Amino acid sequence: MFLTDRLPLYFRLVRLDKPIGTVLLLWPTLAALWIASDGHPAPAVLLIFTIGTFLMRSAGCAINDYADRDFDRYVKRTKERPITSGRIQAWEALAVAATLSIIAFLLILPLNALTKWLSIPALFVAGTYPYTKRFLSIPQAYLGVAFGFGIPMAFAAVQDQVPPLAWLLLISNVFWSVAYDTEYAMVDRDDDLKIGIKTSAITFGRYDVLAIMLCYAAALGIQAAVGASLGFGWPFWVGMAVAAGFAIYHYFLIRGRERMPCFAAFRHNNWLGAAVFLGIAGHYWLTAGN
Repeated sequence: MFLTDRLPLYFRLVRLDKPIGTVLLLWPTLAALWIASDGHPAPAVLLIFTIGTFLMRSAGCAINDYADRDFDRYVKRTKERPITSGRIQAWEALAVAATLSIIAFLLILPLNALTKWLSIPALFVAGTYPYTKRFLSIPQAYLGVAFGFGIPMAFAAVQDQVPPLAWLLLISNVFWSVAYDTEYAMVDRDDDLKIGIKTSAITFGRYDVLAIMLCYAAALGIQAAVGASLGFGWPFWVGMAVAAGFAIYHYFLIRGRERMPCFAAFRHNNWLGAAVFLGIAGHYWLTAGN
């Protein structure tokens, strides 16, 4: 009965009702798997990384709510979260996070040793990210590492190595994460200023929109450089053009710095990530057909 009563609250804790975070992790991970495997990821590896991405994002949400439980009550958007509102205890969030992390680790047991070793820093970064908002001026960059660690792990799983290309893709993901999470932080900027939380939206100040657009440019520029170095064909460049168009669309959403348009821009990054991935997948599909 206890678990039955708690399950809906646990679902909210891990954001099952808000899958946007999962897909923002998933697109760059899938892109890395496609590149690492020349467009032919093994079905078992693809399944492991897809489920693992979902589990680790969910665990990260639980840890985040535990870390921010004393701050969330002062933020309009988060004051009704399960821990902050008192509907579940803090230890329950830790138990949920630990359970999900263990399941995620069990998933990668069939993979090689390098992938297992990389899961350790991946877990550390994911678990410590919420605390960086206390002292880092741009914690969104740290988030980009946490959200992008599936990239080197994907290369490790497929190639049993992490080439420089994987780290370039991770850097691209950091810039993209700073862009979309600054849009997200713009929604809560007034509340965050009151409670002393550090975010890129506060650090960038009146240059926030410019910084976001520069981060989009850097992220897509690195992706384009990678695609050019690998000799990607026209599907990739179409995907890049669509992604760039989405970034420009986000400018028109965020330039007024209004809460809901900024939140809409953040959520719309799902389509930007999808465009990049589909461009990569389209290149390999076209190549395989020739």
